[in-house]
Amino acid sequence: MDKAITTALLIIAGVVCMIFVFNSVYPMINRSSQAMVSMAEQLDERMKSRINIVHAANSENRTSVYLWIKNVGTQRIVTIDESDLFFGKETDFERIPYVADAGENYPRWSYILENDTEWGTSATIKVTITYSDNLSTGTYFAKFIIPNGIYDEYYFSM
Repeated sequence: MDKAITTALLIIAGVVCMIFVFNSVYPMINRSSQAMVSMAEQLDERMKSRINIVHAANSENRTSVYLWIKNVGTQRIVTIDESDLFFGKETDFERIPYVADAGENYPRWSYILENDTEWGTSATIKVTITYSDNLSTGTYFAKFIIPNGIYDEYYFSM
């Protein structure tokens, strides 16, 4: 009878311990699986996002530079104005603020959609970089980074 009581108490203690272990481990597993799902979604978004700077040109008075950037990915890019643009001579470039962030200051950039109503697959935007003075001749560097970190770089001479 003593062995039966001891065995029953050990079984009850084992079940209680298993419940404590389950209650402490299950939430951690659940949180880590949610983190993995979130990371997979971000990776999927980055893999579907691709851009390509297809051409660059300057205005006749050299106060503006135009970049044509094509969405060659499979995902629509919605927050174009939150992108980053780096531009300047190849050894002396700077981050150019978007026109809404620059206020009345120069340089600044703006964009228009060329062949669509949104920047979806195969659509092109025309980015205009405006300076207050004429740009000098030389080799220039442009780097456009969309909000999820995908970017393209382009070198050109004027």
